[in-house]
Amino acid sequence: MLTKRIIPCLDIQEGRTVKGINFLDLRDAGDPVELAAYYSQQGADELVFLDITATVEKRKTLVDLVTKVAREINIPFTVGGGISSEEDVQALLQAGADKVSVNSAAVKDPELINRLAGRFGSQCIVVAIDSKHYEGQHKVHTHGGRKPTELNTMEWAQEVQDRGAGEILLTSMDHDGTKSGFANQLTAQLAARLTIPIIASGGGGNAAHFKEVFTAGGADAALAASIFHFKEVAIPHLKSELQASNIPMRI
Repeated sequence: MLTKRIIPCLDIQEGRTVKGINFLDLRDAGDPVELAAYYSQQGADELVFLDITATVEKRKTLVDLVTKVAREINIPFTVGGGISSEEDVQALLQAGADKVSVNSAAVKDPELINRLAGRFGSQCIVVAIDSKHYEGQHKVHTHGGRKPTELNTMEWAQEVQDRGAGEILLTSMDHDGTKSGFANQLTAQLAARLTIPIIASGGGGNAAHFKEVFTAGGADAALAASIFHFKEVAIPHLKSELQASNIPMRI
């Protein structure tokens, strides 16, 4: 059985790490370069950096900040926010990213996934899906969760896999920041349908939640932010607890 991954997430706004609840009420959570170095030392398996207002503000990801973060870590590094072209991806990979995460631009132009996977390889193309449940369906949202679409989450996930995405970062907007547990049912449905890895995001509050998303949810990785940023859960302790529960971890 492959080891499961624990991934801290740096949500970036104006050069600082921020965190909110249900994508709203953001508060400062620290310097991203310092946090990245800390997580690398703590034994995080990967790091995700999301420039959460880049698309809304119609600008590119903060490449200089990506470069500074990349210098401080020795773990796989995924960057997202405002990516809309092959040139954007090239710049971020040159800045030190190992993978890129696309969301809004892929919804707008699904062929972008094909082009990116064809040029850079599926292994470095992550498609982020921000999903919210309403009117009896899970619907995809773009622009940092601000814009609902008519896309069904399950159908879109299947399409992005078919187009060459190597991984899906699934964020439940309903669970985001609540610390009440991940969207295990939705994650499990995707895991049963797809063959590519799924990173579950939104709702992680304690070790039991991570255990549930890896077992009942079938996730390959679990991402969290505030519980790590504010030292509510320590990554080494979390990994030890999961390992003790027979969930394979890289210790």
